[in-house]
Amino acid sequence: MLRKITPLVICKSPEEIDIMKRSGAILAELLEKLRGFIKPGISTSDIDKFAEEFIMGRGANPSFKGLYGFPASACVSVNEEVVHGIPGNRKLAEGEIVSIDVGAEVQGFHCDSAMTFPVGTISGEATELMRTTEESLYRGIEQARIGMRIADVSRAIQSYVESKGFSIIKALSGHGVGRKLHEEPAIPNFVIRGEPGPVLADGMTLAIEPMVNAGGPDVKTLKDNWTVVTCDGSLSAHFEHTVAVTRDGPVILTAL
Repeated sequence: MLRKITPLVICKSPEEIDIMKRSGAILAELLEKLRGFIKPGISTSDIDKFAEEFIMGRGANPSFKGLYGFPASACVSVNEEVVHGIPGNRKLAEGEIVSIDVGAEVQGFHCDSAMTFPVGTISGEATELMRTTEESLYRGIEQARIGMRIADVSRAIQSYVESKGFSIIKALSGHGVGRKLHEEPAIPNFVIRGEPGPVLADGMTLAIEPMVNAGGPDVKTLKDNWTVVTCDGSLSAHFEHTVAVTRDGPVILTAL
């Protein structure tokens, strides 16, 4: 049974979290497999096909395909593309970075995860951007404890990213996840003054996902109505885990 703590935020039972661990494990394995798959010359549609076949081959459903009309199973975003890149014929080139965002559903429960990968040898700036974004994710996860607030997660991410000279995107955020891919609460990656967000409680399941730009924080959506890019053309990185808030502390459901 789902247990509601507010009209919006839904906590999960231990049994439901166990189901989510199954979908999360599929995504963790998929992203690990993609490390060896991504290389110069493959197309973004090759990545999508690989992801879809992998998820379905593990007995799960791709959460993204058809959601709000999205046409693919993976969001594949290259360089200045932040999120929601539509896979197609574009071939990856040496020195680029590519962010893969994927979701999987098992027995009615979703998990959501993302990672940015290097394509061959990349620049020092790109390496540092990726490292900073991933580290900010784990600093945010560390705050996902009973009695803390969403703003504590946001503050940990923002303070670390900005200390390294990079920019937090303020137009996009993380979210709750469970029976729906997108549930309450919203999880911004920056602190909104006067809006600390709900108190974190046992059984909350959160998709925490810093999106970080090498340049300024402003983004725009392209004419395809999906692909979000940096306004200044700077590189962007994206890392995400689905995390359960438990009495034993934060549990990453999408980790190997």
